[in-house]
Amino acid sequence: MSQQLVPPHGGRLKPLLAEGEELKQERERARSLQTVRLTSRETSDLIMMAMGAFSPLEGFMGKDDYTGVVENMHMADRTLWPVPITLSVSKNRAEKLSIGSEIALADDDSGELMGSMKVTEKFTYDKRLEAKNVFRTEDEAHPGVAKLMAQEEVLLAGPVKAVSEGPYPQLYGQYFGRPAEIRRIFEDLGWSTVAAFQTRNPIHRSHEYCTKIALEVSDGILIHPLVGKLKADDIPADIRMKCYEVLMENYYPRDRVVLKVYPMEMRYAGPREAILHAIFRQNYGCSHLIVGRDHAGVGDYYGPFDAQDIFDELEEGELLLKPLKIDWTFWCHKCDGMASMKTCPHDKQDRVLISGTNLRQMLAGGEMPPKEFSRPEVVRILIDYYKNLNSG
Repeated sequence: MSQQLVPPHGGRLKPLLAEGEELKQERERARSLQTVRLTSRETSDLIMMAMGAFSPLEGFMGKDDYTGVVENMHMADRTLWPVPITLSVSKNRAEKLSIGSEIALADDDSGELMGSMKVTEKFTYDKRLEAKNVFRTEDEAHPGVAKLMAQEEVLLAGPVKAVSEGPYPQLYGQYFGRPAEIRRIFEDLGWSTVAAFQTRNPIHRSHEYCTKIALEVSDGILIHPLVGKLKADDIPADIRMKCYEVLMENYYPRDRVVLKVYPMEMRYAGPREAILHAIFRQNYGCSHLIVGRDHAGVGDYYGPFDAQDIFDELEEGELLLKPLKIDWTFWCHKCDGMASMKTCPHDKQDRVLISGTNLRQMLAGGEMPPKEFSRPEVVRILIDYYKNLNSG
């Protein structure tokens, strides 16, 4: 008999999506409320709360939780949380909203009603301090910092009720999975040790190697690509899904891998985002998170293994999921296969160092990557994408 899955962060899942008759009533009630428009990041955070992925959060953070998260990665009750989950409005708009009032929440891009919130707090905040602590930089060339600086000057806090998960359930069908559903899949498979693989890129040979190390030491793995908003030069989710599908079909044991998506927007917060990835993967039932080189990073803002080192700063027991730390991986011509800094004794000139950035540059230039870079099935999909992109 298999052991149980790791429990959710904070003890239990707290999905905030209204269902059945309550859903109808909430949608009807929201029509009479003042509406606050959400940025794409705020919408994605609300959807993650709706699914229960951000358990134990029950809404957008109040001042005490926000301050604790920014300063020391802990909410007021000492629950580990690394990144503020906030809703911003202009000072003028905030003055028109009274404490205790309820507001409707609508996505700014689509206009879709996403939920409602009871306003319990209104407070100002220090964007520079948040940038310095969360992103480790105040440089507005960093995409996460740029979004933070573009936020309005007042934060609203309060519990939310969600009425939509956006377009994702319809758009991704069988690949869209909520934490409770994915936990049931793992339980039905008899898994208790599950390693999650975070990705926002097509899976190249280095990534594949990392996941297969995880397969050797766990019951199964969750390939869990992000399908929320990315940087403009990142490869779109629909193209990446085709790449994941051909890999699942040709190079993975089907009974040991689950492929699902999640709709969060990327913050590129490096080490702190790695902790966030770990927390919600624990909510999905994963016991481990694969953390390789430059996890959740961008540019040169973080050291290649800062996202591994941050896990060593946590106190025992405050995060039950464990990082599966994997060294720099590459193809070695002398080893005649994939290897890492820990397993390969050869020199740099014998190694083909693989990264998603290198791969994108080669494909954008019409250059065929070597077989050591990526599986041919994946390369064909990406070359077609870049041809169409360049011809457009």
